[in-house]
Amino acid sequence: MMAESVLEGLDPEQRAVAEAVQGPVCVLAGAGTGKTRAITHRIAYATLTGVVTPQRVLAVTFTTRAAGELRSRLRQLGAPGVQARTFHAAALRQLTYFWPRVVGGDPPKIIEKKAGLVADAARACRLSLGRTELRDVASEIEWAKVTQNRPEDYPAAVAKAGRRPPAEVVDVARVYAMYEQLRRERNLLDFEGMLELTAAVLTEHREVANQVREQYRHFVVDEFQDVNPLQKLLLDTWLGDRDDLCVVGDPNQTIYSFTGASPSHLLDFTREHPDAKVVRLVRDYRSTPQVVRLANAVIGQARRAAPDAPGGRPAGDHGLELVAQRETGPEPVFNEYDDEIAEADDAARRARKLIDEGVPAREIAILYRINAQSETYESALAAAGVPYVLRGAERFFDRPEVKQAVFMLRAATRVGADAETDGMGLIQTVRHVLSGAGFSDRPPEGAGAVRARWESLAALAQLAEDIAADDPTAGLPDFVADLEERAAAQHAPPLEGVTLASLHAAKGLEWDAVFLVGLVEGTLPIVYAETPAQIEEERRLLYVGITRARVHLSLSWALSRAPGGARHRRPSRFLHGLTGKAATLAPPRADRTKRRAAKGPQPCRVCGRPLTAAVERKLGRCEDCPSELNEELLLALKEWRARISDEQKIPAYVVFTDATLQAIAEHNPESREELARIPGVGRVKLDRYGDEVLTLCGH
Repeated sequence: MMAESVLEGLDPEQRAVAEAVQGPVCVLAGAGTGKTRAITHRIAYATLTGVVTPQRVLAVTFTTRAAGELRSRLRQLGAPGVQARTFHAAALRQLTYFWPRVVGGDPPKIIEKKAGLVADAARACRLSLGRTELRDVASEIEWAKVTQNRPEDYPAAVAKAGRRPPAEVVDVARVYAMYEQLRRERNLLDFEGMLELTAAVLTEHREVANQVREQYRHFVVDEFQDVNPLQKLLLDTWLGDRDDLCVVGDPNQTIYSFTGASPSHLLDFTREHPDAKVVRLVRDYRSTPQVVRLANAVIGQARRAAPDAPGGRPAGDHGLELVAQRETGPEPVFNEYDDEIAEADDAARRARKLIDEGVPAREIAILYRINAQSETYESALAAAGVPYVLRGAERFFDRPEVKQAVFMLRAATRVGADAETDGMGLIQTVRHVLSGAGFSDRPPEGAGAVRARWESLAALAQLAEDIAADDPTAGLPDFVADLEERAAAQHAPPLEGVTLASLHAAKGLEWDAVFLVGLVEGTLPIVYAETPAQIEEERRLLYVGITRARVHLSLSWALSRAPGGARHRRPSRFLHGLTGKAATLAPPRADRTKRRAAKGPQPCRVCGRPLTAAVERKLGRCEDCPSELNEELLLALKEWRARISDEQKIPAYVVFTDATLQAIAEHNPESREELARIPGVGRVKLDRYGDEVLTLCGH
């Protein structure tokens, strides 16, 4: 490929990035502006013009999927030798290579999940932590480590950062210290320690640093607004006294400050590198002018707020106001509902309508602030007969049916399936092999495990069609090679179903139609966002959600949680002044599930049948009717009850019965009044335990 051909088709700003082949370079890239296109063309242009050899470029990103996409694009552009890795993958590769020389002995085993070791540390400290608490303490330890705070520094660091720890500060510090002690005794290394140890090896062994710096002369770092202090330390160690660095990021999409990420590295890049070339990408090729207008309006509020706290600096100071490049489309729709059930039912109905109008299900997403919101939408979509995919659940290539299919496809290449199915082509060959795993052209009736298995296999069949469209000469070995590369990078093909995902999990993705749901005060912004910086990060979450939509965008909220509940919720403050300017506010929909008060037996809130059994009356539904049970909350309630039972020396059922705890977990009461309405609570127990129960419920 000729070097000049790499520049063809780039807009003026993207071309400016591609031609800036030597650092330092800072690319401020808005959502949908083609940042990946710009940086891959920059790398390819630099290698094709001989400025740098591909093997001396290290492109760093945050996910294995993004790294895999970078490598794929660079191969297509004629730069196949470029290393594209995550921070952790690059560090592990270097640490593994140099370990025998600089340390010797058996290398430590990498800890992929901290929860088990945190549980051991808590027990050693004689602390009883539930599953949710263990997860939260593990996250807190990660934050402390990436911000370079030792156990003895943790209490002061928490106070300075204004964090709300998941347990008593002194207890978290004790568990943190014991976690580190056990980790060393067992010769274990976590991901944060991996980065820190790699930086230490490079710092303390000059010959190692020289070898690494000779190998990698040019660096590109994507999503630079999400770099944490530990990653920045490693990057600086890699660079040494050089400045051939290109960073790419969007201050408007800074949504991981709570994990230790700091946008200051991006915002202050020109202070650290005064001679840096700065390029702004603002031409939005993803979304319609209507979606872009709303996104600009939401983020524009941040400029007016202009908080002084670190991490809350207004991104508008950096001129990233998007300019739409697509043709006009429908206006965003704002909907208000009486309750969450009505909100979810209408989202499912409208998703069904879009599918019937020709929008593929995989091009529709329902996005929410917290994962606990998904259950209502799973139920609504299933009831409407709409297939869905829960993002963040089991990884695609870890599913049993996918493992089996990949094994069969790999085996087919060895026995010459292409010869056996001569004339069928890649698409028919893959479908022929997948039929042995249970795949058929017609999906099974209904939902459940059988449907989920079919959809996994259908995604593989669709991937074969996509590869055949890109390369008509591709055969089964090419397809299997692509699958294996995707599996290594956890780059799953799109499944044919509406995506359910949190706003954090949606970053970096896009769909034709997006439903942003649950936009109420206390959820977005989340209730524990208190400082100006935390509030602004919540605003940026909404901005990220809006900019995921290409054409259709819906924003909605419910005034109460359950049918018939008090309508005391308020729409998110981030929507103030926008519902009448950017779109038309739709009238509230009638609540089909709301029932008039009537004499006689209490009706089931799901099917309406009169309830006679005591347990059913307590739950408010028939025992065999579907529930909206928050299993994590139920587990936390049972652990709390066990602790109270031990402390007060009374049987657990005297605190609350199992049925009452299940009813609490299903209703998730938000106030003492709502809690009091649950049978089995009563005034005495409300006064005695009410505040603790509401705290467990997150209120």
